[in-house]
Amino acid sequence: METALSAKNKLEFIDGSAPELAIDDRYHNAWRRCNNMVASWIVNSVSLPIRQSIFWMNKAEDIWRDLKSRYAQGDLLRVSELQREASSIKQGDLSVTEYFTKLRIIWDELDNYRPKLMCKCLNKCSCDVLPNITQ
Repeated sequence: METALSAKNKLEFIDGSAPELAIDDRYHNAWRRCNNMVASWIVNSVSLPIRQSIFWMNKAEDIWRDLKSRYAQGDLLRVSELQREASSIKQGDLSVTEYFTKLRIIWDELDNYRPKLMCKCLNKCSCDVLPNITQ
């Protein structure tokens, strides 16, 4: 979903960098249209039971934050399973390409459980995220 929103230059509607404009702002209607479009993309990309729990939310950012708090939490059991699977996988009769693809799928899923650390400092880093990235 983030890739699709980035491709359409709409990430700011879920990351909070495009806050809702005042109703008397001349760009409020444009903001609302974009927000509604992003919200509808998100709502229509989830299953019906999930959709019913977020349909009443008006802001794409609120929908995104709600879904993220529910589903983006690290699942320690799944991480453990993936690590075990990655360490026990054998090439056997697989071609190198097939073997690497299986490993890559596991690695990519593991990456989804890792926190995304980003430094937002303009000049020299003062937010202490750099030491965490290198760990």
